[in-house]
This record gives sequence, structure tokens and C-alpha cells, in this order.
Amino acid sequence: MIKKLLFLFLFVLFVLVGCHRPTQFSNEALQEKFLGFNQQELTFKTILSKHKGNKILIDVWASWCSDCIVTLSDLKKLQEENPAVHFVFLSLDKSIERWKKAVERLQIKGDHYYMMEGKKGAFGDFLNLWWIPRYVVVNESGEITLFKATKITDKNILEALKK
Repeated sequence: MIKKLLFLFLFVLFVLVGCHRPTQFSNEALQEKFLGFNQQELTFKTILSKHKGNKILIDVWASWCSDCIVTLSDLKKLQEENPAVHFVFLSLDKSIERWKKAVERLQIKGDHYYMMEGKKGAFGDFLNLWWIPRYVVVNESGEITLFKATKITDKNILEALKK
């Protein structure tokens, strides 16, 4: 009986954690520093404020991530079909040099930042980041309308961008 109760408790806990869909970034995530393409350090809050009043699609990616690279054509198509959306790319590359070379080589348009703390920082922790690519949509009011998508073709991304 105790094993069944423990299993039920763990199952409910797993479901509740999996269903967590925040609408605002945590203060810790907002204060984490990222490196801009021009070597300037910016907090995530500053990055978001650059796009205030606009819909934002955040793409957490890396040049070593085959899923990230294979789906670039779908991402570029999404950019073409949604010119009013601001695209913010956050890189988990292993080095700044690899990140910059990949952005230029792959001709990825948008705002680019390097995650200096990687997935173990406050931002990665907030996202519960265990897989990339990872997509988050933020509306014009700064609210998270899509917290978790791992495929650029996910219909929930389109729905969040159309709202």
C-alpha cells in the first residue's frame, strides 16, 4: 500500500511539474547576463526591453545541435511568414568563436546572444532546459504565451504568434 501511495505521489508531482507554464520570467532569469555579438554583456531583462511592445520568438540553440541545424530552413520560412515577429537567438555553443562563426556561416537573421552561464545558469534553470532547440514565445506585453516547444514546426508556435 505504501508503495502505491508513493508511486501516486511521485506521479502527481511529475504531472504538476510538467504542467508548470509560467507567464513571466523569474527575477533570477531576468538578471542573468548574456554576451551580445558585439561583446557587450547584457542582462536578459535588457534583451527583452530591446523588443518591448513586439512579439518575440526566443530560440535556444547551438551550432553543434543537429536538430537545431536541420530545422533552420523551417525557421527561416517562419521568419519570412512573420516579419513583425522579433527573433532572439540564445546560443549554448561551447565557445564564443564557434557561435559567431555559425551565425555568420548559416546566415541566421535576428538578435544573437551567447549564454555565458550555459544551461546551468538561472535562465536555463528557469526553462528547465534539458533539450535544444527550445522555443519560447513572448507577447507584446512581455508575457510568456508559449513556454515550451522543441520543434519549430510545432503548431503551438504558430498559434502563439497569431494571438
